This record gives sequence, structure tokens and C-alpha cells, in this order.
Amino acid sequence: MTKTSKYTDRKSALQVLASLYKYPHLFDQTDKYYFTTADFTDGFHKIIFNSVHALRTQGLNEIDPIDIENYLSSRPGVQKIFNDNKGFEFLEALKEFSDLNSFNYYFNRLKKFTLLRAFDNYGIDISWFYNTDSLTVNDLQEQEDRLDNSTIDDIANLVNQRIEDIKLEYLGKVASEARHAGDGLADLIESLKQSPEIGVPLYGPLINTISRGARLKKFYLRSAPTGAGKTRMMIADAVNFAANQIYDTYECSWVSNGTSEPALFITTELEIDEVQTMALAFLSAIPEDNILNGEYSPEEEDRIKKAIEVLSNSPLWIEHLPDFSLRDIESVIRRNVRDNGVKYVCFDYIHTSLKILEEITQRTSGMKLREDNILFMLAIRIKDLCNELGIFVMSGTQLNADWEDRTTSNQNVLRGAKAIADKIDLGIITVPVNESDKEALQPIIAAACLPMPNLVHHVYKNRRGKFKSVKLWCAADFSICRVRALFMTDDNYKIIEIQDLDIVVDANN
Repeated sequence: MTKTSKYTDRKSALQVLASLYKYPHLFDQTDKYYFTTADFTDGFHKIIFNSVHALRTQGLNEIDPIDIENYLSSRPGVQKIFNDNKGFEFLEALKEFSDLNSFNYYFNRLKKFTLLRAFDNYGIDISWFYNTDSLTVNDLQEQEDRLDNSTIDDIANLVNQRIEDIKLEYLGKVASEARHAGDGLADLIESLKQSPEIGVPLYGPLINTISRGARLKKFYLRSAPTGAGKTRMMIADAVNFAANQIYDTYECSWVSNGTSEPALFITTELEIDEVQTMALAFLSAIPEDNILNGEYSPEEEDRIKKAIEVLSNSPLWIEHLPDFSLRDIESVIRRNVRDNGVKYVCFDYIHTSLKILEEITQRTSGMKLREDNILFMLAIRIKDLCNELGIFVMSGTQLNADWEDRTTSNQNVLRGAKAIADKIDLGIITVPVNESDKEALQPIIAAACLPMPNLVHHVYKNRRGKFKSVKLWCAADFSICRVRALFMTDDNYKIIEIQDLDIVVDANN
């Protein structure tokens, strides 16, 4: 029953197990601790751990040997192992073994060995970091100091960096090989006839004519000042990718919304439940305030239930990263691409964090980089992931104070690093419509009997698109996270004719 492993620290395992047995409330501190059966290599220890965890889940605040025996009584196989190992005597001794003052130290050490075992089980050699073979006294002391002074993230990053170095050395060279300009050109033209350079639709009219939809291997950036709906627009796009039905306010019914595309929404500031209520507001067209207050008509309640059903059946995942590093973002995206088949990623939003600053400081051996350099590195990594994984990424940034003084916005108003714009495929600055805009637009509004827009998209970059340096004027209702484009002008408020691109996605291709 007992499985031996060369990456095992029995003392740490016993200390943690003893504390969990004596103080089962430690299971509740999920913001500080995470426990799993994989933390223990001894089969008997696993039985004790699982029993204590189950009893705590059932509400026991104090656990005695008799509680564990009763729990195991309906499980004859493991009860025999418990008895064969003199479980009663073991538990009595275990309670005396616990020391809450040193719990954090042993918990962290235990998790480090869990990580080392995981790497070892996947065939990754980590003997360069922790060697279980015979060592000199000095080597052993140095190794233990290195283990104690490294966090779990440090160890994971060291291993990941070695893997990245190998990929860079042996795979990076392949990508640099030249190709003849005519290679595969006929096939490319034929493929474009069958499937034009167009992605699945973003939410709303006209925006897809400009952007050609959400194209795979492309990185779009939609920046806005604080409070201008940056997050709500991104949630709308994420849900629009994944949900195959939406409530139409003109037809007053649920309508088809194309195919369900696997999507990921990464939030750095909002809690997951905040994202969920906005997603429901968008799908159902019921103001979020009504949802938060629980006040709506019977018809609206039916729409909420339908929206929950649609969202529950949609391939949309949400990740919360309040403090993130470059590696965290990459790991989350890679994991969701691998495990959930994600093709469309909405990352809300690009900014620096303490963890990124620490990560960059470690990578540069203490050299301090300016915020613009760090944000540019983040943009480069996101664009690289788009190309490597064949995914679409939409993100955003805040704006600097200059945006309020400009009639036309471009990359110069991006907060922190205008160089981010070098790595993107579509760049949009979204700002509220001001009084001078309204005055200039009055003749257009009167002539076409249109509502006055309250939001404008400044399109300053558009790779493979013919519309750039244009303004897309919109009517936004952020209570339901919906933005409807009305018309387009140049920078001088002159109307530019534009037809809405209706994108039809073949679900079988």
C-alpha cells in the first residue's frame, strides 16, 4: 500500500497531517492553504488525510480516533489497512506531534516536494535542483538551503525556464528558415476563396466590417479610460463567442447567435460573480441592476432562467488573476487551450502588477525596467502565444490623461507604453462622446434621424483592413453590456459609407 518516492519528506508530511487532524479548521483557510491526496506518498497517511478531510467537510470541528473508525467502518478495505497500521495508537501519537507555530514552514516544504514529485512523474529530471543520491555534507546543506529559500513558484519557474531555453535552442531555429515567395501561393489563394481572411464575429454591427471579425493568430487591443465600459465590452465579446443564443431586443425573442466557440475570459480586477452577472445582463438584455437587486417581472425572470441555461451550455471559462506574472498569464492560456480547447481569449486587461515586477527583477538580475518596457514585454508574449497556439486574443489598456484634450486618439494616449501598439493587429481607442463631438455631429444626426451617439471607437491601427484613422460612432447601453455602432466618419466628421459584414460560420469547418 505504501508507495515510496525519492522526493518525499516524511517529517513534513507527518507535521502537516498532525496539524490537520488536531486543527481541522485549517481546511477552511483556502486563501492560504491547498491540500490534496497527492501531498502524501504513504498509503496509510492518505487514508488518514482523506478521513479527516471528509469529516471536516461534514462539519466536525474536533476529530477523535473513534470518528475516523466510524467513518471507515463502511469501507472494509481501507479499515483493514487502518487497523493493520495500529491506527488508534498512531492517531493518539499524531495529535501530540502537531505544532501550529511551525505549520507554515512544513506546509510549504510539503508542497515543494509535491511539485518535485510531479515533475519527476512526468519524466522531467530535477536532480540539478534536488539530488536524492548520496551527497557530501556541504552539498547536502547547500541543497537544503536552496530548497528552503525557494518558493514553490520559484521552483516551477526555474524548471519552466529550462524547458523554454531548450525550446528556444532547438525549436527556434526551425522558425527562422527562409521560404521562397511563391511557395504554396496557389493553395493560399484557393483557400482564401473557400474561407476568406475573416474570423468569427465580434459583437455588434459594423465592427466586423472594420476588423474582419476575430481572426485566429491575431491580437486586438481596445483601450479606454476608467469607467468607459472597457470590461463590459470585453465580457460582451467573450459571451458572444461562446453563446449560440441571445435575446434580441428588436424581435423581443431569443434568436440564434451562430456557433459556440470555446472562449476564455481572464479577469484581473473583477470577482468571478461580477463577471457572471454582467454576462447574464448581456445575454438576457436585462439591466444588471435589476439582476443584482433581484427585481424583475415574471417575463424578465424567464429570460434570466433562459440566459442561465444558455450560459451553462456555452464553452466559456473564467479565470481570476488578481496578481499575475508573465508566466501566470501564459500558463492559464496554455492550460485552457489544452484542457478546454479554447480558441478565443479576452484578457481584462494589460497592466503591471507586483508579481510581474518581481518576476522581471529576477529575470534581469535585479535590473529595474520602466513600466513601458514591462508592458511591451507582456504584449510581445501575448502576440507570440497567438501565433504559437493559433488563438485570438482581445485585451485592453487604460489611457493616460492626454485623451481628454484630443479630438483624435491613437497609440499616444495609451497609458504606460504606446509601443504596445507595435505588436497588435487591431488598435481601437474608445472614449465617451464630448460636447464638441455632439455639435459637429448634429447635421448628420438630423439628416439621418439617428440617435446621438454616446461612445466613439477611434480605429488607429488595422492590419489587413482597409479602414483606419476612422471613427465609429456608437450607442452604448452598459447596463446590458451592449454597444451598437451607428455610423462611421473620418477624423473631420465626414461620413464614410460602410456596409455591415454578416459573418456566417460553418460549424463543420
